[in-house]
Amino acid sequence: MKDVSGSEKREGLAELAIDPDVLSRELAAELLGDPLDEIDLDEFDSDSANVASECDAGLQWLKQGHEERLQGLRVFCEHRDPRALPLLIPLLQEPCPVERMSAVYALGRNPCPRAVNILLKILESDSNAYVRKATAWSLGNYEDSAVLKPLINSLQTDVAAVRLWASGSLAEAGSISLENAEMAAEQLLISLKVDSEPVVRSNCIWSLGRLYEKLNPSRKSDLLDSFVTILLNDEEPSVRYEARIALEQIGCNQVQQRLQGLIDDGLLV
Repeated sequence: MKDVSGSEKREGLAELAIDPDVLSRELAAELLGDPLDEIDLDEFDSDSANVASECDAGLQWLKQGHEERLQGLRVFCEHRDPRALPLLIPLLQEPCPVERMSAVYALGRNPCPRAVNILLKILESDSNAYVRKATAWSLGNYEDSAVLKPLINSLQTDVAAVRLWASGSLAEAGSISLENAEMAAEQLLISLKVDSEPVVRSNCIWSLGRLYEKLNPSRKSDLLDSFVTILLNDEEPSVRYEARIALEQIGCNQVQQRLQGLIDDGLLV
């Protein structure tokens, strides 16, 4: 989720309920929100000298105590620096969920093939939904076919916030190959029909739009039929709007004729 639609999904995320019992037990003393949401991106100067200075400081912070490590992790949630990788991977094992979550985000910004298996285990079994949510996002930055099925499983079974990010990351994981695209689209179409959270359904539409060109003709037809059904029948206006935008962006004559037909029949304005 890297365009305007993605930012809208991030804004909607704040309203989702996320494992309240787990969060109250693990995070009450440490976390009032998601640290990534609190990062002021404007504070990071794009000047290369200043970026280098930030990274140098971040590397030193990662070697120190808890508070300093959090400062270092904030740096590498924004900047890429391969020197950070050996320091980030061990932090995935930290008992503090804030550190684990921030390390996961940093490894999404700084993908490291050596981290994939650890991230997959975190997505499957970490007790904290904030950490799993971060992992679902980060895995979308890894060009590794191994991430596809775990993301599909998260979209099927996890809490709403994790499903949201898993659906977005499936657009990236599905783009690796035609086979991956078909597998990702199959689950996204199912979730589009059955998921109870409007923001997740909207993000399924966004991801399916990204995968459309890689799908076989039969799957494309299923996708278009599903988008039209959502456009006409979904109870949530934001989801219907997302479906219409996706159909318009596909842009082929068949789709445009279908939309025009709906307008002519008075089903759309």
